[in-house]
Parts: sequence; C-alpha cells; structure tokens
Amino acid sequence: MTSKLFKLAGKRVYVAGHKGMVGSAIVRRLAGENCEILTSDRSVDLREQAAVRSWMAEHRPDVVIVAAAKVGGILANDSLPAQFLYDNLMIEANLIEASYRTGAEKLLFLGSSCIYPKFAEQPIREDALLTGPLEPTNEWYAVAKIAGIKLCQAYRKEYGADFISAMPTNLYGPGDNYDLNSSHVLPALIRKAHEAREAGLASIEIWGTGTPRREFLHADDLADGCIFLLKHYSDAEHVNLGSGTDVTIAELTALVCEIVGFGGTIELDTSKPDGTPRKLMSGEKIAAMGWSPRLSLREGIEDAYRAFLEGRVKGSSARAHPSRAV
Repeated sequence: MTSKLFKLAGKRVYVAGHKGMVGSAIVRRLAGENCEILTSDRSVDLREQAAVRSWMAEHRPDVVIVAAAKVGGILANDSLPAQFLYDNLMIEANLIEASYRTGAEKLLFLGSSCIYPKFAEQPIREDALLTGPLEPTNEWYAVAKIAGIKLCQAYRKEYGADFISAMPTNLYGPGDNYDLNSSHVLPALIRKAHEAREAGLASIEIWGTGTPRREFLHADDLADGCIFLLKHYSDAEHVNLGSGTDVTIAELTALVCEIVGFGGTIELDTSKPDGTPRKLMSGEKIAAMGWSPRLSLREGIEDAYRAFLEGRVKGSSARAHPSRAV
C-alpha cells in the first residue's frame, strides 16, 4: 500500500555505503530534499555490531538507507561465496537492528534482482520471491539479500517499524566498478571497448552466447526511485525498481561499442557461463504509484562513459578479463 507523504525535509538521513555508485547517487539526489545527510567513514566497519551500534547511538538518524553491500559479477560471486554471504548478512543485520534500537522513523533496504528464481516467469513480479531455485553463480549474494528483505518484514511485524525494501535491477553509472575481475557486465563492456579502441584491437571477447537478456537502470534513476519510495510507500512487500525493458548481451555489447567508438568484431566465448537466461522485472507496482525512470539506456551509457573518461572509476589498472552477464 501507499502511505501518507513521509517528509524528508528537516530529517537526519544516514546513507550507509555513500561512497559506492548507488550510495553516491542517493547522496546527490538527497541534496535537493532540504535534509541533513549523514555518512560514516571506513573506520566504522559495518560488519561489526559494536561499531555500528556505537555510531548509530551517537548520531541517531531519523532515516536510514542501506546501500552498503559487497557486490560483484559472476566471477566474484562464484569465487568468494563465504564473503558474499557473511559480509552482506552482517552489514544488513547490524544496520537494521541498530536502526530499530536508536528509533529511526524509516529505513529503506536495497536488495537486488538476483533474489528471484533463475527461471521465474517474465517479467518478474514481486510475488515470485522464493517460488523456485536461485541462479547458482550468485546464490550466496541472493540469499543474503533475501534475508535482508525478511529482516525488514520481521521488524515491521514484531515491532511496527516502518522498514521497507526496494529491489533494483542491474545498475550502472558514475562511480561504477570497472575492475574486470569483479565488475558487472555493463561497466566491464565499457572498459573493454574503450581499451580495445585505444589499442587498435580487431575484436573484443565476451562470455557466453550473447543471448541472455538483461535489464539496466542508471544509478541516478535508482536514487530518484528510492526517494520516491521513502516518501510514498509503507508496506512489508518489497518493490521492484527497474527500467521495464531489456536487451540481449550481444545487443548491449553492440550499443556500448557504438557509443565508445570501437568498430571491431565481437567474439563469443561459449565455454563460459551465461548466467540466468533472462531477468526482466515487472515495474507495475511502482508505476501504479506514479514513478518511472527518466534516462534511456543509450543516454545512460553515454553518461556512464563520460564519467569513465573523467576518471571516476575504480580498478582502472586491473588486468583485463572477459565480460560476463550477471
């Protein structure tokens, strides 16, 4: 259900994970809300309960946005299962519990579209959660994010806490991770196409068949959707946040190459995994509330590439690795 308007003006809003792509976009968006933005530096390890409780008790935010998480693509998820499960469980549990203990008026937990079953009916509605097996290559991250949703629901049910959850689709934009050993598919493609153009290469290689379909949302659109939900939504069920359209990995690669200016060929390494065949989320729920994204995929990639060229990237010296769908 929708709620009466929750006003952010004059509130103390804590953005956990403010230095990441998502968190920094939310901070930019909050700048126009006449609120006080709170952030914690890296000396506060969000995996440590005592550190989180101490910081929250001192600062007592009115609103908490949980944008902090350990994230990565197929390779990172598959190689570091314990870290992806443990770190994300600790981060979300500590922040949600401390928010309740210190009297936060509202909390928004950000999950991921990977929470849904591998073969969920498309487009994926919110009620598809827990109706089938997960994609094995990122199940550790997915399980942690599902636990975060359920934790928010539990605090709402037991304590009446106004804790809500949003499930973003694949995200990209300024501040993305371009380390080819841990990045998601779109930033990896941007970097690979750029470096191939600069080196005068005849081709670039991508993982899999190129046929999986993926949906993408620019981080600035996500941030706008998050603020919309904080103001207008109060219920237990999570809400999908996506663009409503998807493309194949092959189509995405061609578009990135066109924007970057790489004119070589695209080689497919079909010995590598594709991941989930399709992952398009239904946006009917938030659309019915009156929200929709602003940027087209082309406009968003052009903005992300500008940010890449301006040097706002991570892992720029990392060894190249073929791109992969997540």
